[in-house]
Amino acid sequence: MFTIHMRAVALAAAMLPALAVAAPITLPQALDLAVQRSEATRSARAGVASASEAARPAGQLPDPTLRAGIDNLPVTGGDRLSTTRDSMTMKRIGIGQEWVSSEKRAVRQAAADAMVSRESVAVQAAAADVRLQTALAYVDAYFAGETLKLTTVAEHHVHEELEAAKARLTSSAGSSQEVLAITSARGMAEDECAEVRQQQLAARVVLERWVGVQAEDLAPPVELTGLDELAYVANHPMVLAAQRDIELAQREAAVASSNRKPNWSWEVSYGQRTGYSDMVSFGVSIPLPVSPAERQDRETASKLALVDKAEGMLAEATRAAQAEFRGLASDAQRLAERIQRYQSSVAVPAQQRTAAALAGYRSNQMTLATLFESRHMEVEAQRKLLSLQRERAKAQAQLAFKPIVDGGAQ
Repeated sequence: MFTIHMRAVALAAAMLPALAVAAPITLPQALDLAVQRSEATRSARAGVASASEAARPAGQLPDPTLRAGIDNLPVTGGDRLSTTRDSMTMKRIGIGQEWVSSEKRAVRQAAADAMVSRESVAVQAAAADVRLQTALAYVDAYFAGETLKLTTVAEHHVHEELEAAKARLTSSAGSSQEVLAITSARGMAEDECAEVRQQQLAARVVLERWVGVQAEDLAPPVELTGLDELAYVANHPMVLAAQRDIELAQREAAVASSNRKPNWSWEVSYGQRTGYSDMVSFGVSIPLPVSPAERQDRETASKLALVDKAEGMLAEATRAAQAEFRGLASDAQRLAERIQRYQSSVAVPAQQRTAAALAGYRSNQMTLATLFESRHMEVEAQRKLLSLQRERAKAQAQLAFKPIVDGGAQ
């Protein structure tokens, strides 16, 4: 008996994976999957890595220069090309170094760090965009599935009504016109169901493009809460990028301004002569800015103009973000009002009408056509309600995931 029970337990354990029902994918899970496999985010991270590596040597001195040569080598006469016969000939080796002041190096380092900061915003913006696009695709796929459920129910109702109409025709209680009308309605319902199924498959393909897995079952989207207007604008990707552009342009302008003071160079060399004393040479090279107003100042003015350009872009980005927030917030609020009003004034009465028509049909007080019409109107009301809910969810998704908050997600 014990052996039989153990075999039963083992059989049940083996069947558990097959009997287990896969849990539906949730919106947070879809967002995590999308960010993990995003190539856009990986590309942006590579940009940060590139800028970081370039920033490491920005504040360092240039590499020294090794110099070697022969001075005063005879090229005519009996001592031609000899390095040892003439006392003036000297073999020389030395080292030179361009000297960049610590102030200049600090300015260059600041410009390189500003570039790293600019690329870091690009990473956050890429992740936020991935989350936004995934959320929009998730909402479309979920509501497409809900709409398909409605159209499938409507198709099932039409099939039932057609069978009832045929039975009524057989018993002489119905008419052939009624059967033909419902047959036509059945064809329309089947085509409508096929169309919605096609839309659902297309929505799932878009979602799979982001999450990388087939989403057969989706959980209802969570209620999303966005930021207020000030926080939305302050964390908008375009605004943050424009702010970093201003900082970078200012740092580059400071680098250009520092070039008005030229870099000095020094060199030390050791010269060897045959039969005479060896010599050491030391020298300093100082560039002479003969026309800074036409050269260095022009470069600085060019960089300052880019600062003005970046400030203008920030102003435009701020205005665009403000308008975008107000439009989305208005849409979300108006859609919420429409959903509440439509639910109470259209969807609920449509359900009540169907219930009354079904009761009347069962008591032979209403025709099958009346029941069919009420069911059709109820399904259409539910579809319109789903459409409004989908549009509101998409507006909320944009309010929640468009700004960069903790990497673009709340």
